[in-house]
Amino acid sequence: MLYPNTLEQKLGFDKLRERLKEACISPLGQNFVEKIKFSENFGLVEKLVSQTAEMQKIMQIGENFPSQNYIDATSYLKRAAIEGMLLTQAEFSDIKVSLLTIRLCLRFFENEEPEAYPILGEYAKTIRVDKAITDAIDRIIDDRGQIRDSASSELSRIRKRLISEQAGIRKKLDTILKSARSSGWIADDVSLTVRNGRMVIPVAAEHKRKLRGFIHDESATGQTVFIEPTDVFESNNEIRELEYEERREINRILLELTAQLRPFVPDLQKAYGFLGLMDFLRAKAKLAAEMGAINPPFLNKQFINWRDARHPLLHLSFQKQGKKVVPLNIELEEKRRILIVSGPNAGGKSVSLKTVGLIQYMFQCGLLVPVAEGSTMGFFQNIFIDIGDEQSLENDLSTYSSHLTNMRHFLAMANRRTLFLIDEFGTGTEPGLGGAIAEAILENLTKSGAYGVINTHYTNLKVLADKTEGLVNGAMRFDGEHLEPLYQLEIGRPGSSFAFEIASKIGLPNAVVDRAKEKLGTQQVNFEKLLKELDIERRVFAEKNIEVGIKERKLAKQLADYTSLKENLENNEKKIVNEAKQKAKTLISDANQLIENTIREIKENKAEKEKTKTVRVELEKFGKKNLELEQVVETAPAEEIFEPESGDIVPGSYVRIAGQTAIGEVIGLRGKDAEVRIGDLKSTIKLNRLEKVSNKTYRAATGEKKLKTSAKGVDLNERMLNFSFNLDMRGKRGEEALGLVDQFMDNAIMLGYDELRIVHGKGDGILRTLVRNHLRGYSQVSGMQDEHPDRGGAGVTIVKLK
Repeated sequence: MLYPNTLEQKLGFDKLRERLKEACISPLGQNFVEKIKFSENFGLVEKLVSQTAEMQKIMQIGENFPSQNYIDATSYLKRAAIEGMLLTQAEFSDIKVSLLTIRLCLRFFENEEPEAYPILGEYAKTIRVDKAITDAIDRIIDDRGQIRDSASSELSRIRKRLISEQAGIRKKLDTILKSARSSGWIADDVSLTVRNGRMVIPVAAEHKRKLRGFIHDESATGQTVFIEPTDVFESNNEIRELEYEERREINRILLELTAQLRPFVPDLQKAYGFLGLMDFLRAKAKLAAEMGAINPPFLNKQFINWRDARHPLLHLSFQKQGKKVVPLNIELEEKRRILIVSGPNAGGKSVSLKTVGLIQYMFQCGLLVPVAEGSTMGFFQNIFIDIGDEQSLENDLSTYSSHLTNMRHFLAMANRRTLFLIDEFGTGTEPGLGGAIAEAILENLTKSGAYGVINTHYTNLKVLADKTEGLVNGAMRFDGEHLEPLYQLEIGRPGSSFAFEIASKIGLPNAVVDRAKEKLGTQQVNFEKLLKELDIERRVFAEKNIEVGIKERKLAKQLADYTSLKENLENNEKKIVNEAKQKAKTLISDANQLIENTIREIKENKAEKEKTKTVRVELEKFGKKNLELEQVVETAPAEEIFEPESGDIVPGSYVRIAGQTAIGEVIGLRGKDAEVRIGDLKSTIKLNRLEKVSNKTYRAATGEKKLKTSAKGVDLNERMLNFSFNLDMRGKRGEEALGLVDQFMDNAIMLGYDELRIVHGKGDGILRTLVRNHLRGYSQVSGMQDEHPDRGGAGVTIVKLK
């Protein structure tokens, strides 16, 4: 069920219907376009959309599918079905070329595998165009749509005589024409012509009495008359008789051909229905290509799950202008089936609402839809909409009364298979009353189990959606700092109307805006303020998440490198141990062999003293050669380098604590104390305990090398890419916070920012005071102020740079 009757016009489907008509080649396809309607039958919708998807595939692949001569011959077939009727030569010509197109379509599907185009291929098998009738027509009608001379022996005889007579009469007239031209009766450029089917000579009016013959016509000015000479009068009569005979023979042939066609009329009518469907599907496929539409998975249950959905008409319009539509991501399911969309005016709420309605409607009309891969289509039996002003003078209905009339229908007819769309819910009457009635209606619609999207500015509906199962808040995103709509739908949180900010931006006096806030009341202002602060905080944390993600990836890479290195070291250790073991086995084996040989020789020589001594010497040589340990030369530690340096200790000096080996760099001086950086640690030490040392001593102790600023390369592109104008230091200690501020200011000054935002929180104001006092030491700072009360107030410092 659809409601109201003007649903197509309100959603804009009537414009898509017109585009489809223009894309059709013939009235056959246009008739199908006229019959498009929303279907409540799941199987039928699936079939219609699949047909379109198959034709889209045919056109994308670029196969040789017919693209012309989609001629509507159904009216000819109706006449041909009547006994005694005959079709004209032109009508048979149309039938011939259109039947050829049908046969080419059928041949295309015959040559394809059945699984390539299952639905269209199966339908093509039911279409029959008998070769007997196409051959019969081809024997009579040639490729130019003329009756062939060979259509009958009588026609061939008549045409031969006709050609002969025409040649004879032309010869006679040429002779008469030359004579008249030489007599000066006609001009040199005059030639023979035809009047009333008879060949005549144009003669000047003053000489018409000089040429004997019959005057058939005269020119508009009366200066020329067209005379049929008496010498060719009989010949012209003969030609005219032959033409009558030719016409009678052609009619007889066409009557006979029509009779041959008559038994095939039922099959041909079905074939032309197939041709019209092909034209219609080609139009739908062409429209789908223009919109970038697809055939997403289709399930027989109620839900919406779309990715990058685009309003079809807006997409086509923007495409011509070279612009892109901001896509819509939306998901409605059982526990979050009614979406309450809020946000500022002109933020895209109505377009999003119509996008939902139009895409669902066009899909259930059998069209492909402009969504991205990964989307899934659900099925609804009812679509109800309440969009626009329906006030009626005829029925004495106001705008609000018309809305309530629609709501009465919604409440009476809505069920779990219903999709409803309501724009500006509850408007048109006193806001307090309108909001209460809207809330009561929404509660009933929620109980009905229906799915829907509602646009509203009412806070009570946002609150209801937050605490009621089945409802979910959504917001059209808005740049709160630049006060510009982003046209992006974000589901899960309510949106602010930004009424006060927009009023200030367009120049409404601040006093008026402030007075309006007072009249509105603190509860509503605080709610709107909370929404804006949450939006800013969300963007800040989004930036932090990006930073954390980068660090996590770096950490993961370092961990992978460490694991790989550890595995390599362990493997190398195992290899070395294995090699040592293998070498030891070899040595032991050799030693055992040598010992056995030694014992054998001693036994054989019966322990002769000299021989025994010689064998023992050889055994000792083997031990010294193979088992002697190699010496490892270890590098002696370098002596400590300590070169004192004269002069005063100033920031940047390298120093050593007297009596200790720790060496560091002086960061700053505070009276008799110095702030010293030793490695990653900072410490405050009395000046009289420090000794100034040279750069060489510092490098030898730390391995660091001080680089002059002018010699250090700075990747400005990388810094600009990673820099954020917003610094969040809540929860930081004083010294840590000031270090962050210094680094933040250095980058901002280098990149040329003129305004910064530092979030320190309110609390007792200690961190705020510390930060602002520190910032006053920067000559580049021209001023500081609290953030706007709606965006953090005293908890945020806005820093203005020169």
